[in-house]
Amino acid sequence: MKSSTLEKKLCIAKMIKTNSSQDWPEPIIRVQSLSERCTDSIPERYIKPLSERPSDDVVAVDDDDDVNIPIIDLAGLYGGDPDARASTLKQISEACNEWGFFQIVNHGVSPELMDMARETWRQFFHMPLEVKQHYANSPKTYEGYGSRLGIEKGAILDWSDYYYLHYLPLSLKDHNKWPTQPPSCREVCDEYGREVVKLCGRLMKVLSINLGLEEDVLEKAFGGEDVGACLRVNFYPKCPRPELTLGLSSHSDPGGMTLLLSDDQVPGLQVRKGNNWITVKPLRHAFIVNIGDQIQVNTLPLNYPNGINVWLQIHDTCICHMEGTCQVEALFFLFFILSFILRQIFGWMWPDHFNVSTHMHVISFRVLL
Repeated sequence: MKSSTLEKKLCIAKMIKTNSSQDWPEPIIRVQSLSERCTDSIPERYIKPLSERPSDDVVAVDDDDDVNIPIIDLAGLYGGDPDARASTLKQISEACNEWGFFQIVNHGVSPELMDMARETWRQFFHMPLEVKQHYANSPKTYEGYGSRLGIEKGAILDWSDYYYLHYLPLSLKDHNKWPTQPPSCREVCDEYGREVVKLCGRLMKVLSINLGLEEDVLEKAFGGEDVGACLRVNFYPKCPRPELTLGLSSHSDPGGMTLLLSDDQVPGLQVRKGNNWITVKPLRHAFIVNIGDQIQVNTLPLNYPNGINVWLQIHDTCICHMEGTCQVEALFFLFFILSFILRQIFGWMWPDHFNVSTHMHVISFRVLL
């Protein structure tokens, strides 16, 4: 099974690579360089339509210190206390049902490694532009140093730069795209990736149990040892007119699960709950977990025979800041082929008329959203 699923992944990746545009439709301008020279205005290309700007029309709850996404201590899963384990499973289930987002602490990833990963990327983004340009990306694979997604000419852009890398499977990992500066970057990213993949595996087991499945079902469905995983690091420079733009437009994450290492000094992530956009208050050394489309799409049917609750349609965005430290956040995506999960694991849950493309892959799915 592993060999056939890996072949499917490589075949689809090759197809997308062949059909993708080879270049950007317009010259790329780095947002960081704009931030350094724009004092009281921003280029029109970054001004969002009125309906998409940060708005007072949305009910504001950001100033309420009690409002935040759930914070869950994973220590209860591994302490040998069945009551604590049951309570933690319930908290995660409720967070998936009510939010689609939650923060986790005592997750098993070293705080020192988390600090090192964030600081390594902060150093990269503060390197001279000519050094970073060596890793400039293209729409062919999006790997490398980038400032936009999509190839629509004249599109309104987000106020952010990023770095995107394939981590797994190894066949897609291209070390030529990995920065050699700062000197520790490759080593830190490799270690960080290993630990976060292990954490994702532990969380997949929890989600499987909460869906009424055997604990290894989701992990196997996502490829087991052949899982797909990628790293995206977002850099949000300060913005002179934050009320006109966004660091990252409203979206849902296309993979199976996202683990976000956020900057706890400069909050920016917003999560939609009902009609409200809520600014997440990140804890130091916590991960923010986002249930992605590839898992969420499998829980859409409303009438499960075993009464499993439906998880939410999940959206988030990132606001800009006028002053203060530029925000760096590291997102680790876990993904696989949608159609494989649907047919092999959840096919019995779907109505006959529902159709999902057999060639949908996270690389193309991400651009389509």
